Amino acid sequence: MPASPTTLTILALALLDAALLAVLAAIATGLLARTDGASIPAALLRAGAAFGATLTVAAALLALLVDALT
Repeated sequence: MPASPTTLTILALALLDAALLAVLAAIATGLLARTDGASIPAALLRAGAAFGATLTVAAALLALLVDALT
């Protein structure tokens, strides 16, 4: 069964929300690492790891939700 445009729009917005959540987690992690005394490259590495982990978990949860609803 083909997906309706409404379903695709909701999925796109959910992916956008997941990316925004990952960016916010990365910013918070980078700032906290920097205030803890980490160098700028170390803080960026921690922020990148937080971004990747958050986006991975959010995408996995979205895939699980889509699978459960279809």
